[in-house]
Amino acid sequence: MKSSQKKQQNKQKPKQAAEIAATMPLEAINYIMIALGALVIAASYWGMYLEREVNGFFTLFISPVTLIGAYLWVAFGVLYRPKPAKKQSV
Repeated sequence: MKSSQKKQQNKQKPKQAAEIAATMPLEAINYIMIALGALVIAASYWGMYLEREVNGFFTLFISPVTLIGAYLWVAFGVLYRPKPAKKQSV
């Protein structure tokens, strides 16, 4: 292989690496899912604050379920990767 061909191959590799590094790890749907989960978490803690009872119904039964679900939803939102769209052939 000639040295000029090797130089051309070496020049192409950094461009490809820069393109890969420039892509965002999360898409818009991920940020929407995370924001919805954070909103539910904040609402659940706010509901406990409004009730102001340690042994209240919302504090003991509703809030723990919503908090666990919201934290799982946020984790799912971070890990979710949408499938790439298929190109339709005509």
